[in-house]
Amino acid sequence: MQEDFKGLYAAIVLSAFVVLGVNYFFPKAEKQEPVAEEVVITPNTDDVSSVAADVAEPEIPEVPSVDTVIAQDERLPLKNDVLTGSVRIKGARFDNLALSKYRETIEANSANVSLFAPAKTTEAYFAEYGWLSADSSLNLPNAETVWRVAGNNELTPSTPVTLVWDNGQGLKFTNKLTLDENYLFGIEQTVENNTGRAVTLLPYGLFSKSIDENSKKRSVVHEGFVGVLNGKLKEIRYDKMKEQPQEFETHGGWVSFADKYWFGSFVFADDTDIKVSLRKVKDGVFQLDYKGAPQQVQTGETLKVNTKLYAGAKEIKLLDKYADSIKKFDLNIDFGWYYFLTKPFFYILDFLYGLIGNMGWAILLFAAILRLSMFPLAHKSYDNMSKMKKIQPKLVALQEIYKEDKMALQRATMELYKKEKVNPAAGCLPMFIQIPIFFSLYKVLNIAIEIRHAPFIGWVKDLSAPDPLTISAWAHIYVPSAIDIGVWPLIYGLTMFIQNQLNPKPANKDQARMFALMPILFTIMFAHFAVGLVIYWILNNILSLIQQKIIMYKNGVK
Repeated sequence: MQEDFKGLYAAIVLSAFVVLGVNYFFPKAEKQEPVAEEVVITPNTDDVSSVAADVAEPEIPEVPSVDTVIAQDERLPLKNDVLTGSVRIKGARFDNLALSKYRETIEANSANVSLFAPAKTTEAYFAEYGWLSADSSLNLPNAETVWRVAGNNELTPSTPVTLVWDNGQGLKFTNKLTLDENYLFGIEQTVENNTGRAVTLLPYGLFSKSIDENSKKRSVVHEGFVGVLNGKLKEIRYDKMKEQPQEFETHGGWVSFADKYWFGSFVFADDTDIKVSLRKVKDGVFQLDYKGAPQQVQTGETLKVNTKLYAGAKEIKLLDKYADSIKKFDLNIDFGWYYFLTKPFFYILDFLYGLIGNMGWAILLFAAILRLSMFPLAHKSYDNMSKMKKIQPKLVALQEIYKEDKMALQRATMELYKKEKVNPAAGCLPMFIQIPIFFSLYKVLNIAIEIRHAPFIGWVKDLSAPDPLTISAWAHIYVPSAIDIGVWPLIYGLTMFIQNQLNPKPANKDQARMFALMPILFTIMFAHFAVGLVIYWILNNILSLIQQKIIMYKNGVK
């Protein structure tokens, strides 16, 4: 029975690590990044609620740089403490946005993370707003429309900006743009009708995004479409999006294109009905657009629509604040299966970080606190395992006596357990409890931008990345990536090996071989995990070893 439980536990844990690690061992071939062309919104004149995006194949021989494209157009600067960039006046397009707090790499001179970039560049990612109508005679603003800036010439938290355009047919379009202290824009679209007749219009907005699809397939964090539609969470990964549009309807809510640490989101007013369309335009280019309900504007009247645009980082505490007014907005972050553990774990880590000032030490203190909280359960488990190890010779003797009669062996074994007051299953419970704890902490270290580029000690400059001091790094030799193991994962493997030596040996030889290989397999897989997780698990193993050794000494087990 003991062997059955151990085999089951080993199978579950090994399977979990295989699922997490396979993307690192078998990466997809790299592919040249696609280039997104201008997106033209073309209304179907037979159906006012229809929107189609036509993306032309690139014909330019050389992809221009972001700076080159930005310099070609007149722009409206925008800035606050966390954002810099500009809005393209032509098309009133949000296509130039950098995050001032975050850099691309850990190097001090690294560029700030770029979130939005213009069309016709490899990094193309932009948002735009407009109007649609079934009346093809109406001249409506599009990507080529040059708006007039009225009032302030820079968008900041204290200086909203108004963009105005007259279509020459009696319709005056106005976009009032606001920006808060963080990453949330307000877009108030207004249409004044002085045509002398009623017109029917509907507002739309879209994201167009170019990505490296292969890198997204390897991600362990959800990247792609995220939305709360009619109060329910909907997620679709980039590699699951199709050329045929996937359409949804919602009353209020929000929709996003989410990457690992950043995202752009359209946030709708609670009293609006919205149709959402999602599709893969071509390889590496994706579009998310929405349409509001058609609304008739009588002559002399004004139509006004309010939408919010979030464009920034996945800062958990900030999104929780926004969630007070934007329902479930924190679900832009992929908390995983164990949301009820992952989010509290982050807040505990963040609190400890505030006390200590170093995320690495905060992780170690967190490991000690978790170990302390599980002390009574672990104590009972290790006490039982020590007794199991003590009666191991008797179990081996029974196997010799009843090697031809398995039923008799099972009865004799159970009688021995009863006599010695040993529960063979008691040692497995803490192991199973640690599985959700592991996955939750694994998620925290992968999703929390607060841990991105957080240093520890020595050579560890980024706790969210694998240990950089690998065999190839310090020996200056070529080593296959699958077995290029860092120092911290090697230390982890050593602690796991020692821990296995203290546990009762499985009587089954196949299981014994499997358990002997587990430290090696886990070391290889941990080599590709965030070093912060490895450091946590090392301390967890060391504390377990100390506790187990004390209990063995107490029970007289050598």
